[in-house]
Amino acid sequence: MRIPRIFTASELHQGTKLRLDKSAADYLIRVLRLKSGAAVILFNGQGGQYESVIDSMKGNIVDIAIGQHVLHEVESALDITLAQGISRGTRMDYTIQKSVELGVSRIIPLITARCGVKLDAERAAKRLHHWQGITVSSCEQCGRNRIPTLHPIITLQDWLSQSDPANTHQARPDLRLVLDPYNDNTLSQLAKPGGPVILLIGPEGGLTNDELRQANQAGFTGIQLGPRILRTETAGVAAISAMQSLWGDMA
Repeated sequence: MRIPRIFTASELHQGTKLRLDKSAADYLIRVLRLKSGAAVILFNGQGGQYESVIDSMKGNIVDIAIGQHVLHEVESALDITLAQGISRGTRMDYTIQKSVELGVSRIIPLITARCGVKLDAERAAKRLHHWQGITVSSCEQCGRNRIPTLHPIITLQDWLSQSDPANTHQARPDLRLVLDPYNDNTLSQLAKPGGPVILLIGPEGGLTNDELRQANQAGFTGIQLGPRILRTETAGVAAISAMQSLWGDMA
C-alpha cells in the first residue's frame, strides 16, 4: 500500500509529536481508514520528508510520531513559471493540479481581456485559497516536498510591465514563451535554455492580438504546439510536458 503523504506548515523535528489539523486528520480517518501504528510521511515544504507513524487516534484527533528526516527530492532542474490566463471553474483547477505534477516552480494567475471570470477582492482571495489547496494536495500526491509559489492574481498588462527585460535584473538569462497557435515557431527549434523559463498561456478565448503584441515587446517568443488549437487547460499541460521531455527530467 502506498504510504500517504501529508503536508503541514508546522516545524518538524525527529522524535517529537505533531497533532494534525482537522482536514488532514479527517483524510486519514474517514477516507483512508488508517489505524494507530500506520506509516505516514510528513513534509513542510522546507525540503525532505519525515518517515512517521500514527501515534494515537481519539475521535477526530490524530497525533503523529515524527520519525527520521530523509533528504528526498523530486524537484525539476528546469525552472518553469506558468503565467496562466484564468479560466472558469474546474478548468483552472485542472491546469494548476497538472502543472504542479509536471514540476512547475511558480504559477501566476492572470486577468486578461478575454478572461471570462469576474473576481472582486473577496472572490479573488477565495479562489487563491482554493488554488493553494490544490497546489498542496498535488504535491502530496506526486511526491514533491517543496510547494510551488502561487502568486497573487494580477492583470496581464501589469505583469508584463513587471516582467519587461528592461525592468528586471535576473542573475541568469531566461526564456520567455507565449503560446500562439498561428505562430510558426516550435519548441523543438529552440535551444535548451540556460536559465528559467516563463510560459504565458491565454484563457479560454485566447490572447488578443494586442496582448500578443505586448508580450512580444516584453521579450516573449511566440510558439505553437502543433496543427491543432488546444483548449487552455490542455495547452499548459502539453507545453510543460514537451519542455520537460526536451530539456527536463521526463523521458
